[in-house]
Amino acid sequence: MKITNEIVIRKAKGLGFDLIGFSRADVLREEINNLEEWLSKGYNAGMAYMERNIEKRQDLKNILPEAKSVISLAVNYYSNKKHSNNVSKGKVSRYSWGTDYHLIIWEKLAKLEKELKELDENFESKSYVDTGPVMDKVWAVKSGLGWIGKHSNVINKYFGSWIFLSTIITNYEFGYSQQMPDFCGTCTACIDACPTNAIVQEYLVDANKCISYLTIENKNEIPEKFLGKFDGWIFGCDICQDVCPWNVKFSQVTEKKEFYPSHNNDELDLREVIDMTTEEFNLRFERSPVKRTKLKGLKRNAEFLLEK
Repeated sequence: MKITNEIVIRKAKGLGFDLIGFSRADVLREEINNLEEWLSKGYNAGMAYMERNIEKRQDLKNILPEAKSVISLAVNYYSNKKHSNNVSKGKVSRYSWGTDYHLIIWEKLAKLEKELKELDENFESKSYVDTGPVMDKVWAVKSGLGWIGKHSNVINKYFGSWIFLSTIITNYEFGYSQQMPDFCGTCTACIDACPTNAIVQEYLVDANKCISYLTIENKNEIPEKFLGKFDGWIFGCDICQDVCPWNVKFSQVTEKKEFYPSHNNDELDLREVIDMTTEEFNLRFERSPVKRTKLKGLKRNAEFLLEK
């Protein structure tokens, strides 16, 4: 059976994907030039992996030789609970309140690819959930899911930027989606709100100054110059998304309960974190993205917040 756009959309929505789009698997020249310029300025901070596999990021045929199309998918994860702003607690980024999205989306992708393969044995694919050498945001934009906001996140007209992206590279040809215009206009809310000035100019983020990087990917001590500027964030940061008018006005609460706070992981008692044992950490964050920073990193973040 010939696999059509409509079949993919129907099956993907049946598995819980909220947005699906299609784009041609073209070579990314301009986007790679922008990436290399960003890297040359050291804006990737300690994320050395961003410097590897450039050839795969540029040309998907280096991942799947028969690549013809990209299917971009997104899942809405917004739950409308708010942080208490209690100074004794550290705020956790909304994407980490529930189950690790990788675990959920990997399973959905595997089922979708299996079902498509069953329809046509000639269907070949390779999928990613922001863990491989694929420019998920670029493909999401090319596939019509949204536009890149000035904070560098993809914004959709109906869900804002509270979306998890994933990508399927395939040897199939589809009808390709129309790209969405950039609706940021003259708004600079995200730039103005960032307490560490990490958005150094529109659409350009310096990870060295980003609270999300400093509390998660960063393996070193947090520089003292940021004392008092973290606004209580212990893991990640949502400030630039919280102030975005598209999120303020158009966010929709997800039906996926896996993304709602579990174990009260939307905020963490700072003293409890400092006293936390490895066993307690592993139990509480077993299926949570918070485990990425490891207990050592989480304690470092709690101690930094208490220093202010």
